[in-house]
Amino acid sequence: MGAGEAASALIRARSGASEWLNLQAGIMRHHPGYIGVLAPLCIFIIFLLLTLTASYKPIIVVHGLFDSPSDFHQLLEFINETHAGTNVTVVDLFDRTESLKPLWMQVEGFRQAIYPIMQNAVDGVHLICYSQGGLICRALLSTMPNHNVDTFISLSSPQMGQYGDTKYLKWLFPEYMKSNLYRLCYTQLGQDFSICNYWNDPHHRDLYLNNSNFLALLNDERLHPNATAWKRNLLRIRKLVLIGGPDDGVITPWQSSLFAFYDSNETVKEMTSQPVYLLDTFGLKTLNARGDIIFYIMPGVTHTYWHSNRTVYDTCISKWLT
Repeated sequence: MGAGEAASALIRARSGASEWLNLQAGIMRHHPGYIGVLAPLCIFIIFLLLTLTASYKPIIVVHGLFDSPSDFHQLLEFINETHAGTNVTVVDLFDRTESLKPLWMQVEGFRQAIYPIMQNAVDGVHLICYSQGGLICRALLSTMPNHNVDTFISLSSPQMGQYGDTKYLKWLFPEYMKSNLYRLCYTQLGQDFSICNYWNDPHHRDLYLNNSNFLALLNDERLHPNATAWKRNLLRIRKLVLIGGPDDGVITPWQSSLFAFYDSNETVKEMTSQPVYLLDTFGLKTLNARGDIIFYIMPGVTHTYWHSNRTVYDTCISKWLT
């Protein structure tokens, strides 16, 4: 049923229920003995009317590197078609080159923007977080003890980090290749760039663990006193939806979007083989044991089209926005 048909059905249901209630009220005025019979039916109709007019949970969208809310107009159209009336907010913060700022700074900014939306959502909210935004959202969920996120949709996000020569890397750091970017990223200066906050060089593991002040902390690979609380906070979500594909062209390895990553030989090891999963450092194994991680592998989608591809939306996203 399309949005127009759904709206028409709802109007007919409301109109029909209203006419029926008015009719029954007239009958009861003239035939008081009917009250005991008709009262339960009136209650049922009122319940049905309230059910028909129930709204969907609000949706919060967090963009990725070099994006802004204007890039998500197609996604908004999709949501409006399938979930008419949904309150959708694409957070307008750290747009374009501002998205290169350190991720903990961005997390705090997004927290201040998102928390009021959560407070006004009695039944909770959904998160759709794209690319770098998926890491921002995971950090938000980990550091917010009272969040009310129902479903967290991670859309082609480098959840286990990034290690690859992509066009973004070549534009940002033209003098560096993936093999030597660690020389910049694992310094205090490098950690001032968002991409360095999740740069995960499998050949320089010690430097990553000692110098990554975002991803290594978020994964509890670098020990910190908030690890237990962060894990508990993340586990408040009901579902984690992970979406990625082999033709992405930016997330490297693309399986990072599914919590898989390279070993020291640059062989991709799946999520269940990752130490952070085996040790359940931040709750990934617990979520999987609960049956609350959903994986989608979508071929044929390049990185900048994940949020505007109708097949991706219909297959991977729409059903979770209830």
